[in-house]
Amino acid sequence: MITIDIESLYSPSTTSAKLSDLDFYVQKTKELAGEGNDVVLTGAGPVWLYLKIAHALHGKARKLIYRSPVAGDVVIFDHSPD
Repeated sequence: MITIDIESLYSPSTTSAKLSDLDFYVQKTKELAGEGNDVVLTGAGPVWLYLKIAHALHGKARKLIYRSPVAGDVVIFDHSPD
């Protein structure tokens, strides 16, 4: 399982994600996620960034989970062959 902290994509270079850097964030996430892995997204970040990354990982990740300190693990999609 690969865990990606969304905040680490733009921090410490800036205190908030920038829409103008969206392509960089997506590319970096794809590199970190690899192919066919179970991926957990966590950390502070804007909703638009989470949504764009989730869309970009569909078809690359086998399973995508959002990990929240409040809600716990939320499965976004699961393409495991069960």
